[in-house]
Amino acid sequence: MARDASGVAKRQVDVDVGARHARHLRPLNLDRVLAFAIAQSAPFTRTEVIAATGLSAPTVGTLCAYLIRCGVVKDLGAAPSRGGRRPTFMEFNARHRFVAGIDIGPTKTRLAVADLRGEPIRQRVVATPTDCAPADLLSQIAADLRKLLSDSRVPANRLLAVVAGAPGVVDRVRGVVVAFAPNLEGWSQVPIAKILRRSLGVPVVVENDVNLAVVGERWRGAARGHDTCAFITVGTGIGAGVVVNGELYHGRRFMAGEIALMCMGPQFVDTDFGARGCLETLAGLKAIAARWSQSDHAPVDGWVRDLFDAARAGDQAARAIVDDTATLIGIAAANVSIVLDPSLIVLGGALFAQAPELVDAVRRVVSRIVPTPGAIVPSELDKEAPLWGSLLVAAMEARKRLRQQLREDVVAD
Repeated sequence: MARDASGVAKRQVDVDVGARHARHLRPLNLDRVLAFAIAQSAPFTRTEVIAATGLSAPTVGTLCAYLIRCGVVKDLGAAPSRGGRRPTFMEFNARHRFVAGIDIGPTKTRLAVADLRGEPIRQRVVATPTDCAPADLLSQIAADLRKLLSDSRVPANRLLAVVAGAPGVVDRVRGVVVAFAPNLEGWSQVPIAKILRRSLGVPVVVENDVNLAVVGERWRGAARGHDTCAFITVGTGIGAGVVVNGELYHGRRFMAGEIALMCMGPQFVDTDFGARGCLETLAGLKAIAARWSQSDHAPVDGWVRDLFDAARAGDQAARAIVDDTATLIGIAAANVSIVLDPSLIVLGGALFAQAPELVDAVRRVVSRIVPTPGAIVPSELDKEAPLWGSLLVAAMEARKRLRQQLREDVVAD
């Protein structure tokens, strides 16, 4: 009898351990199945899930049925028979939840709503209300985004993540614009993530806009296939976004890429250029406009084009401005190239958008400095680059949160 009692007790322990083991494995297995589903651009079958994950047919069947019930995966029904049992196709439901991207510019803000793959559903450009405090500006942007959600017929409670891009030094961990935001008066220590989350009721990630631009160019633009590259923008401000081995590089204090502060010569070492820095003070749009008298009261897309046309036509003053600008930006690009050794540098921003021939001039300067420079190309996404980057980062954040929610739910189920 003692042996029987001992045997019963041991079997009960085995059952308890097995149950705990199953509770531990189920969320891990669910994560594997969901990761496979998200990665597929075309419909797939349970057989393909089994082959990719190495899980048993019953386990895959149970987990796929759970994901279909949750609405994360769509059951597309059976395919035509080829003589045997008809396979059932499924696909990841990218519109199970939604994400949003915000690109805050000095005069215009770009907004977009997208699905869980980052594919845009609707976009909008609104004026940046710079004549108010940062909190009021952000509240207005949040209201504009809610309107865009409504117009897109996306319920606010189905928004899973928002990524906001802003100029200046951004502490991504705290979601704060620390300093150096060109043309945004009073933008120092602005808690963007906290303010927008309070207005939108959804987690918000904040990133430097040029960092998002290089992410966007790697996803849909000129930097596709490049794991170590940089994006240099010249417009209202000057900055760079840097990717090293496929990852954004922020630096110890989130200052990586702040090339506006780059000192352009020993004669400038003791000069205080303020928040704009040496390079931006010498080669930014404001500096160029100050030298080109015909820029008075003219929009950027007017006077920049006039300047370069005048230089081409033989105007010596215009030629000197263009040559000096190309030299300064070329030196900065060469320095980035020497330090980073990227396979590609993308040039973007308002200056290059209006004067694409400047890219060739910058290439020539870089080639005289760097022995083996990487490719230097114009942006393919232009003003949309940061917005594309925000949508990709938002989709990645949303999918991460979705997977975490499902893991927690399946344990409790």
